[in-house]
Amino acid sequence: MKQQKQPTDDQEVKVDESEEWKGKYLRALADYQNLEKRTYQEAQITRKYANEFLLTRLLSVSDTFERALDHLKDQGLGLAVKELRSVFSEHGVTKMEVIGKPFDPMTMECIDVVDGQEGIVIEEVAPGYLLYDKVIRVAKVNVGKKVNQPAGDQI
Repeated sequence: MKQQKQPTDDQEVKVDESEEWKGKYLRALADYQNLEKRTYQEAQITRKYANEFLLTRLLSVSDTFERALDHLKDQGLGLAVKELRSVFSEHGVTKMEVIGKPFDPMTMECIDVVDGQEGIVIEEVAPGYLLYDKVIRVAKVNVGKKVNQPAGDQI
């Protein structure tokens, strides 16, 4: 019958050290993989919003063209405005639809309070825009409020 060798203290220490180094390696590997994922996600976000400054500046140009188109009714200007809208759309810029919706101070700026349904946007003074899911320009709106009747008119 063969005798099994009992592990010595020196061997146990080496096994413990080996397990410790293996654990450190696995944690370092996980940290590195997490760093790669985070770096990739940050780069994607940076690319997604890289044109934000330029697109925001072009919004005022677009507004000016649209006001001119409303007054001039020029076919050539209409094509230019349509093309500019197409460029905005290609880069993720969308116009917010606000008329008839409840006032939201995160996406709208109240310019005036007018007679109408309480807390509902009655008129859009200047359009608001989103770049994907981020507000790049708030909508300027007139919000409704019930006007109190004068004391003499009450029944």
